Amino acid sequence: MPNRLIHSQSPYLLQHAHNPVDWYPWGPEALKKAEVENKPILVSIGYSACHWCHVMERESFEDEVTAELMNEYFVCIKIDREERPDLDNIYMDAVQAMGLQGGWPLNVFLMPNQKPFYGGTYFRNEQWTRLLANIGNAFKNHADQLAKSAEGFGRSLNRSEIEKYGIVASDEEASADDLVEIITKLNSQFDKEWGGMNRIPKFPMPVIWNFVLDYAQLSQREDLKEAVYFTLKKIGMGGIYDHVRGGFARYSVDGEWFAPHFEKMLYDNGQLLELYSKAYQLSKDGFFLEKIEETIQWLQAEMLDEKGGFHAAQDADSEGVEGKFYTWRYSELEQLVGDELPWLRKLYNLKIHGNWEDGVNILFQTSDYESVASEFNMSKDELLQKLAEVKATLLKVRNERIFPGKDDKIIAGWNGLMSSGLIQAYLATGNEKAIDLALNNLDFIREHMIIDGVLHRTYKNGSTYTPAFLEDYAAVIKASLTAFEVSGNITYLKFGEDLTSFCMDHFFDENEGFFFFNDPKAEKLIANKKELFDNVIPASNSIMARNLHKLSLLTYEEKYAEISRAMLSKMKDLILKDPGFLSNWASFLLEQVVPTAEIGIIGIGAKEKALELLRKAPSNLVVAWNEEVTENAPILQGKTPDSTGNALIYVCFDHACRRPVSQVEDAISQLPKLN
Repeated sequence: MPNRLIHSQSPYLLQHAHNPVDWYPWGPEALKKAEVENKPILVSIGYSACHWCHVMERESFEDEVTAELMNEYFVCIKIDREERPDLDNIYMDAVQAMGLQGGWPLNVFLMPNQKPFYGGTYFRNEQWTRLLANIGNAFKNHADQLAKSAEGFGRSLNRSEIEKYGIVASDEEASADDLVEIITKLNSQFDKEWGGMNRIPKFPMPVIWNFVLDYAQLSQREDLKEAVYFTLKKIGMGGIYDHVRGGFARYSVDGEWFAPHFEKMLYDNGQLLELYSKAYQLSKDGFFLEKIEETIQWLQAEMLDEKGGFHAAQDADSEGVEGKFYTWRYSELEQLVGDELPWLRKLYNLKIHGNWEDGVNILFQTSDYESVASEFNMSKDELLQKLAEVKATLLKVRNERIFPGKDDKIIAGWNGLMSSGLIQAYLATGNEKAIDLALNNLDFIREHMIIDGVLHRTYKNGSTYTPAFLEDYAAVIKASLTAFEVSGNITYLKFGEDLTSFCMDHFFDENEGFFFFNDPKAEKLIANKKELFDNVIPASNSIMARNLHKLSLLTYEEKYAEISRAMLSKMKDLILKDPGFLSNWASFLLEQVVPTAEIGIIGIGAKEKALELLRKAPSNLVVAWNEEVTENAPILQGKTPDSTGNALIYVCFDHACRRPVSQVEDAISQLPKLN
């Protein structure tokens, strides 16, 4: 018999709907049951593409004996962290406060009042059953001690971030010296051999490389540009990249980008698409273009919902085996590519007995196209033509395999990140499909994911549910403002303004000057958290701070600038101490040290000039344009074309404009650099 999860929309919860565990979704029914029956709560949090979540389900949650223990001692609640990141944040903080390692699956034990007293991540079945019995007995015989422990962790969870991190407003304005200190610290952490940061496992961390690239461009540091390009080439050559279809996995378990957990997440791919696009704009390196185009093809072929939204994730496992869909036996490749195997073997480090576990090969490129072509007496173009044909053959065969599971829910914030990536890809490549996908996606969010003025986080099967979190608002606002710059459509600016107003009313904490992650008015939780540190997704507060900065320049609303500057001032000391986890804040600091240009373009040909400008100067400016004189956006007020009606470009700072020019190169010459 199915349990209560059978009525869920979440693919992750539905995966557990036939477990013998008497699972409840998070909600009043389960919480009331724990209170009335005075039973501890077991909260288990994961997501559909999580490999170790699947392992723990197979070993423990599908096991009748284990389920009997869980049902006897606990009210068991399953949570999809992608649907409820607010709860995941709270209980992840709790586990880390216990001095334990965080991760997923996250399993946390709560008192009936929802306060945590113990937790952990993946447990083998024998560990898990022992733990269940021990905690069940402890609650029965020593509930007072557990309650005391839970009270302590409850107090820890309710400490404000201001207190926890000793945040105070800086007395000094940000300076170029601060940026030198930040870039020096980051540079010392770069892996000079394999690219990325010197950490294992290895996450791409696009937020760090975005900052480094912007800093390199504004400071004219070619060495730093090359460090970014080197990292992006190593990632794009690695097993973390899907060479057959396109798209990136979450991370590699090693330091060489070789063996990933094979899940593909929309949020990673949106950010990497934006980063590779900016790198291509500045370098014109065809390798980056290849990754951009292939990733868009993957997105369109495998992640696009018919209504214009993008699905959340693809699983690492198929047929119960991690990576089975993506890997190749040497004998299979021999049959498929025949005479092309010698150069393909060299290009992708293929081994007769496999280069990975169980005798299979991960496609893993360590030599560039030029050197492989030279070794096999081909031109680079000839090699790339042959490679395209081989990839088409492999893709055709791979598409006949059993696909990994897919989380087909649509998450507002992740779609916002992908829309931003697609817009940047359009600017970089001129690919009309990219801008169509991006704008259709934003239109889908506006039309299907807002109910009575409230953005919702999730959409599936024609149903929108769970009011959105700051992460969603911030990412969708960012994409909307960028869409306005590229399209000139005032609807997107108004959409961004409306969402910002909602955030100010529902998420902003006047006392501390930051935004809550959850809307405290929407649901009472044991703690209201603020997300300040940038990670695989930039912190929602850092995205909002930059949104407010940009919005203040487009709308001339000084209140937005005041709030964003105050947020940055409070974060400045932390940024200098640990820029590796505050890189989006560092990007905002860069925009304060080097003034962001406010650019209005009015007249015939305004669109072409705006797009050319955004292509040639991909950071630290805001652009609004119109073919006719208009005041639809405050930044365009008072600006006129030349005497023949042709477009003039106004480069302004703090609402004061330089001499209007008609050529994009002349406008670029008016942009400041970092001295």
